[in-house]
Amino acid sequence: MTSTNDKTLRAVVREYLLLTLGTLLMVVGIYFFKFPNHFSTGGVSGISVILGHYFPAMTPGDFVMVINMLLLAVGFAVFGRGFGVKTAYASVLMSVATWALERLVPMAGPMTSQPFMELIFAVGFPAVGSAVLFNLDASSGGTDIVAMVLRKYTSLDIGKALMCSDLIITLMACVAFGMETGLYSVLGLIIKSLLVDMVLENINTHKYFHIITTHPQEIEAYITRTMHRGATELHGEGAYTHEGRTILLTVVNRREAIMLRREVRRIDPHAFVLIMNTGEIVGKGFRGVN
Repeated sequence: MTSTNDKTLRAVVREYLLLTLGTLLMVVGIYFFKFPNHFSTGGVSGISVILGHYFPAMTPGDFVMVINMLLLAVGFAVFGRGFGVKTAYASVLMSVATWALERLVPMAGPMTSQPFMELIFAVGFPAVGSAVLFNLDASSGGTDIVAMVLRKYTSLDIGKALMCSDLIITLMACVAFGMETGLYSVLGLIIKSLLVDMVLENINTHKYFHIITTHPQEIEAYITRTMHRGATELHGEGAYTHEGRTILLTVVNRREAIMLRREVRRIDPHAFVLIMNTGEIVGKGFRGVN
């Protein structure tokens, strides 16, 4: 029982460390690159950039704090205990960290004279951070909370609604900061939408093996005892020779895939091995079933 509790505690600590890392990556991109250049690529940070321009008595970081806290209150009011604790943690951390950086590390302007290079960092860091959070079934809150509320009470296509709202916020940057900054913001929105999916896909990528062999016992022993992975055994017949063959199915990560491929080749040089990428694994040892 103690061992199980220790494993559970380690898993929770690891999860929240990753949540913290992903959130801080977003904060770095937003504060050091998005705010000074007035890039507005949607979401709460995009709205805050524009509001900070029209209401200079408050900083963008202040607006991030206020808007996120209001949306968190709405989330808990609508969903109660069903509201995501991890999302609440990430939202509070992002708000507090952004607000604190404005006080501790004030930015008078962009760090460089290269807006395109800064756009890459302004989009790249939050995209990676968002992908880390999504992979943990969390988000940074903000407009995601609005989407959750709309999903509960309306039949709107939430994905399209969020894309339209991000586009409107981005186009507002053209009015607030001029066409050049506005076009950079539009470009940033396009890059962000592509980059999050790419990063998330790479985080989740595993290797799916079909191993057709006449030496299944040795390969199974390596998979189960050395790699501590599971495998499924099927029985088939060669279409040409009509000889019996065993087909082993297993899923491993990319590092383990190199080891398994080498070991299969050593055990059975005549094995036929199919290796495919798979991005979503649900089951023991991978993602739990909710």
